[in-house]
Amino acid sequence: MTHFDQRDFQKMDRLFRINLINSCSGYKSANLVGTKSPEGVSNLAVFSSVTHIGSDPALLGLIFRPTTVVRNTYNNIKKTGSFTLNQIHEPVLEDAHHTSAKYAANISEFDATNLEEDYRKNFPAPFVKASPLKIAMGYLEEYSLKANNTILMIGEIKHLFVDDQLLQKDGFLNLSKAKIATINGLDGYAIPNLKTRLAYQRPKNTSQNTV
Repeated sequence: MTHFDQRDFQKMDRLFRINLINSCSGYKSANLVGTKSPEGVSNLAVFSSVTHIGSDPALLGLIFRPTTVVRNTYNNIKKTGSFTLNQIHEPVLEDAHHTSAKYAANISEFDATNLEEDYRKNFPAPFVKASPLKIAMGYLEEYSLKANNTILMIGEIKHLFVDDQLLQKDGFLNLSKAKIATINGLDGYAIPNLKTRLAYQRPKNTSQNTV
């Protein structure tokens, strides 16, 4: 087994270190974040940092890199308070990944790809029409992470649109039925298959258990 320590990280080629550290945390969610500027320009960007914060209230979080350079998605959310999360699935992988290109604020990634805007329930931010799982989000709060100057943004789920085939009787979403992708590192995409669901676990009844 290959071993690295903190001293090795400092000596590594920059790209090698970025790929290594971005991959070592495991598979990540693959979402397209849709926003619209106050000037009416739609924006779309791939994010692998969306994470569950809580179910009651229904909250999700995402990480933004330092705002030392222009971040169109971040700026649009702060100005409008609205954004969408759109799960990436197999048919749109290449177009979804292309949204990571750094376009000017006056250029919409929808125009630079074959992805189409979709608007629902009078929500101001655009959804991705092809996405099998679409989430309308409202900005709540954010936290500055001093360790690396990134930003943790917390949003609340306003609307949830789910393809019927994904929704199970108990509320579980079987994402594999729509070939929804996951991200490995920065540029690796995989299509997982659900193998099994396991029951809620309780401690085994042994003499060592205490109340």
